[in-house]
Amino acid sequence: MMVGQRRNKIKEQLLLEKSVKVADLVKEFNVSEETIRRDLNQLEREGLIQKNYGGAILIEELQHLSASIPPVQQRKFELYEEKDAIGRKAASLVKEHQIVIVDSGSTTWCVARHLKQRAGLTVVTNGINIAEEFVENEDSHVFLLGGMVIKKSMSLVGPVAEAELQKYNADCVFMGTSGISLRKGFTSSDIYEAEIKRAMVAAGQKVVVVADHSKFQRQALISYSSFQDVDVLITSSLVDPSILTEIERLGVEIMICEL
Repeated sequence: MMVGQRRNKIKEQLLLEKSVKVADLVKEFNVSEETIRRDLNQLEREGLIQKNYGGAILIEELQHLSASIPPVQQRKFELYEEKDAIGRKAASLVKEHQIVIVDSGSTTWCVARHLKQRAGLTVVTNGINIAEEFVENEDSHVFLLGGMVIKKSMSLVGPVAEAELQKYNADCVFMGTSGISLRKGFTSSDIYEAEIKRAMVAAGQKVVVVADHSKFQRQALISYSSFQDVDVLITSSLVDPSILTEIERLGVEIMICEL
């Protein structure tokens, strides 16, 4: 198991159980105690844990929030290292003073984190958590689409948001996805979110999908885009290369983040 995969597994365990023990992790992952301590040091630097004798606990703030925060907020901590690397590479595609549309979601949130300090951006989004990131930069112009709130994803959907999107012409659109199927393309688990995603695709000169390895060979409820309508797919080296080769043959540029 690669370092990033192991650390993500530790994070997921912390979110579920609130604490971990070094001895248990050594047995579970069949690695040395020194390796696990390095992993915990990294998670402490990320502000997720507090180390104690023999292990670590999830920081108190996250323990209090974990029962009440929406699923999209919880997903920030799942596969975080992978999503963060994807977000960093995605942000490198944007120049200062461009117009970008950013979809709601946990991976697009990582895009926003790396993109928010770019000078003079105009940002259009249906994600409440995405807008919160960009408003930290006083130099950004942020447009939050109106509509009905889907609490699990903290996104705004519906005909009002779709109509607003028709007004914009973006240099770049960053999309999340619930699944990627060679037969069905990019898919969403929610009908209303799929409609918003279609409108976003139509509004962008360059359409970029960001997806961690867990989204591949998974087909959600409804398709929102074919491969022909997507310019770039950014993912990680954890994805089976043969799948990426097939997608590349369909005309999509593949960008891979090494983990």
